[in-house]
Amino acid sequence: ITRIDNKIINKFKLLDNYPNPFNPSTSLEYEIPEVCFVTLGIYDIRGKEILTLINEKQHKGRYSVSFNAEGLNSGVYFYRLMTEKFCLTKKMVLLK
Repeated sequence: ITRIDNKIINKFKLLDNYPNPFNPSTSLEYEIPEVCFVTLGIYDIRGKEILTLINEKQHKGRYSVSFNAEGLNSGVYFYRLMTEKFCLTKKMVLLK
């Protein structure tokens, strides 16, 4: 996990992963406007959690996390950012 900067951020934001489709890794970026407990998880098409990338208290800022899906099959996966005040899920495609 990398904290990119602490510019003025006034809302929660989950950005699109890049690249998408990807093989075998992609970057996930998000912004949080306040200190809070953050969970970032990866889910399969059935909603089963495959991996938790982040599960910790973080400071205000923009963050980037690399996700390596080397052991997973091709297909559609989801990533979900959750805090006490925010929850958003987005789709990504793994092509091998």
